Amino acid sequence: MSETVLPKDDVEPVQAHSEPVPDPAHKEPSSRRSSNGLAILALLLGAAGVAVGGWSVWQLRAIQAGTQQQSGQLQDIGSQTQMLKQSEQQLSARLAQLPPAEELEDRRRLVTQLQGDQQRLSQRLETVLGASRKDWRLAEAEHLLRLATLRLSALQDINSAQALVQGADEILREQDDPGAFAAREQLAKSLAALRSVDQPDRTGLFLQLAALRDQVGELNALAPEYKDKGDSLFSLTDGSEDSYWAKWWDKISQYVRIDFHADRNIRPLLAGQSLTQVRLALSLALEQAQWAALNGEAPVYSKAIAEARSVLDTNFNRDNPQSKVIGQRLDELAGKPVSVVTPDLNQSLSAVQAYLQQRHSPVGGALDNQADGAQPGSRP
Repeated sequence: MSETVLPKDDVEPVQAHSEPVPDPAHKEPSSRRSSNGLAILALLLGAAGVAVGGWSVWQLRAIQAGTQQQSGQLQDIGSQTQMLKQSEQQLSARLAQLPPAEELEDRRRLVTQLQGDQQRLSQRLETVLGASRKDWRLAEAEHLLRLATLRLSALQDINSAQALVQGADEILREQDDPGAFAAREQLAKSLAALRSVDQPDRTGLFLQLAALRDQVGELNALAPEYKDKGDSLFSLTDGSEDSYWAKWWDKISQYVRIDFHADRNIRPLLAGQSLTQVRLALSLALEQAQWAALNGEAPVYSKAIAEARSVLDTNFNRDNPQSKVIGQRLDELAGKPVSVVTPDLNQSLSAVQAYLQQRHSPVGGALDNQADGAQPGSRP
């Protein structure tokens, strides 16, 4: 091996390179920076550790809560399962108590038969009740006609009788039976006759007579005796009689009077108990007229009004304004009608009764009897 020797002139002196010696003044800030970074890094690592620990704790608690919830659900499922088992046992016990299938089929058939019988019975009952209801309604129509006849004969009440006959006609119309044509025709005639009659105002007459009775109690009396005004026979003398005869004549003139003016209408009113009796007689006559007006008794009404007029004219002065007004009212009320000629409802009642008898009689009964009599070998 050969070595290569370089010339000396070309060899440069090699200087030894050495690291610079750090300055103590510049070394202290760098060390502080490194310590601060380490502190921050330590804080970050600590915070991260705390966060990781808290998250771990929260996760652990969440896992525990989920575990508890699952355990509760498992307990509920277990209780439900136990209840289902109990229900299954009870159902099994009930099924064990049920009769066999053949017996159930027999019972089902029996129930079906009973339902059919009940339905047929209900239909028959409805038919019977329907017929009975119609019979009841027709009997009600007959009763209404009887009541209308009674109202006309007893009270002469046209309005009530008209309403009752109208009700009977409505019942026959509900039947929708051609056989009721004759009965309804008679009812229509009776209604036309009732509508043509005017109903007197009996209530109005009764109240007007009651007002007159109140006015009778207000009649006043004149002087209980005749008063001598100087026109007596004793006043024509020369006055030479003794005082005894003068007193005697004054006493007699209270009961007997010679009146030279007989054309004057002078009537004394009674006083005391006699006036009370006359008022009572007049009031009783008016009360009798009230009763006759309500009951439609025309003769009794006319007689009572005439009697009241006679009592008024006989015992009270006609020139008195009170008695004059009462007399005028009595004359007006005397011409008021209190009774009417009521129509006869017997034909309508007979027609309805004939219709009822026709409904109750069997249809074709006579023909069936004739057919049975014509058969050979039948008994006479």
